Amino acid sequence: MKLGTLTGGTEEAAVTGFAIDHRKVAPGTIFGAFRGARVNGEDFIADAVRSGAVAVVARPEAMVDGAVHIADDEPRAAFARLASRFFGPFPDTAVAVTGTNGKTSTVEMTRQLWRMAGHHAASIGTLGVTTADERVTTGLTTPDVVTFLSNVAGLAREGVTHLAFEASSHGLTQYRTEGLRVAAAAFTNLSRDHLDYHGDMAAYLTAKLRLFSEVLSDDGTAVVWADDQESARVIDLARARGNRLVTVGERGQTLRLVGRDPTLLGQGLVIEAEGASHNVQLPLIGAYQAANALVAAGLVIATGGEVAATLQALARLQPVRGRLERAAIARSGAPVYVDYAHTPDALEAAIAALKPHAAGRLIAVFGAGGDRDQGKREPMGLVAVQRADVVIVTDDNPRGEDPAAIRRDVLAGARGATEIGDRREAIAAAIAGAGPQDIVLIAGKGHEQGQIVGDLVLPFDDVAVARECAG
Repeated sequence: MKLGTLTGGTEEAAVTGFAIDHRKVAPGTIFGAFRGARVNGEDFIADAVRSGAVAVVARPEAMVDGAVHIADDEPRAAFARLASRFFGPFPDTAVAVTGTNGKTSTVEMTRQLWRMAGHHAASIGTLGVTTADERVTTGLTTPDVVTFLSNVAGLAREGVTHLAFEASSHGLTQYRTEGLRVAAAAFTNLSRDHLDYHGDMAAYLTAKLRLFSEVLSDDGTAVVWADDQESARVIDLARARGNRLVTVGERGQTLRLVGRDPTLLGQGLVIEAEGASHNVQLPLIGAYQAANALVAAGLVIATGGEVAATLQALARLQPVRGRLERAAIARSGAPVYVDYAHTPDALEAAIAALKPHAAGRLIAVFGAGGDRDQGKREPMGLVAVQRADVVIVTDDNPRGEDPAAIRRDVLAGARGATEIGDRREAIAAAIAGAGPQDIVLIAGKGHEQGQIVGDLVLPFDDVAVARECAG
């Protein structure tokens, strides 16, 4: 493909690929030189040109010599637009999900519902890429835009017609998941997270809202969980843009949740839609799982799904890895659940989901990640001791911080909690101490396969460890 074909100009240079890492530049590459928090890509423009870059996308004031300078005040956005023209075509139907909690479950549930409706569907998110044959490719949690678009194009070549993907606040701010026509965008909820990056909740919300103000197609649909305190902001934005609106939840107008009855292995839902009442037996426990399922249903309906058939398909949803996943049954008979909850709000929701199913005590094991928002640690501890009956504070992913210092921050809110630094020992203690009427919750890492300590990623899977300790 010629450079001029991508830019609308007359440049004859052949384009062979895109890169944002100068070390990956080969002859014919378009190089994206972006200013980051730690590294300034503009410092490597000369290296990229020496390696064969035919064009550089950068700010107007950047110095580019020996290659075409594609100047833009927002070079990440310009780079994404060019890359989308190069990598396409993409799946015909694409939807995106943002929010603090529930993104991973919602995109995976959307994929499952589409599959049940006969579509060749895939999802991209924290779990990786999940394709129509249930094959999961990990390692693409927060891909750069080149990786994202090349993988999405690859899915289209495999016959995928429907794609659901997570749109994180980082990804939206850094234009990592750009270039697709987004037919529907969903908002799940907003609570404290990533303030180490965004600075404050206002900036965090602004990042999320970009999905609806800029990324969602002009003729697309906004799907909103109507029961969150920030939902009105999203609804107002969608109306201002003239987007179609699908709202779900107790305050929802499209899918109104009028009843929820927890059962031993799931919950019965009563949903009003199109003037009719629908009874659904959702095979997942927890109020927030019901919320995720309804948002997923809203996305499917927004992209052409029939309402009654979509709601009845909720009864066939399968659990999502690391999201209130029942990992084991202790010798005492106590079930052990693993969940990705790593914010105060998510931890509270996970405990609330399990509490009605515990005739005895709810035992919670959790920690907090290092090199991340320190302000959420004490609130997590406070939520745990207020909501759970027994609390064990342990290590999560300490990364570059002192694990003991992180635990102290959490314990400042978790008065009376037990401290066991070694995560395996903490899990073992919780399971060993659980009685037949108790439930154990291991929170924070969910699906993750490793524990990050310093610069090392040590093999560690909460589900596998729980099974070992329960055996």
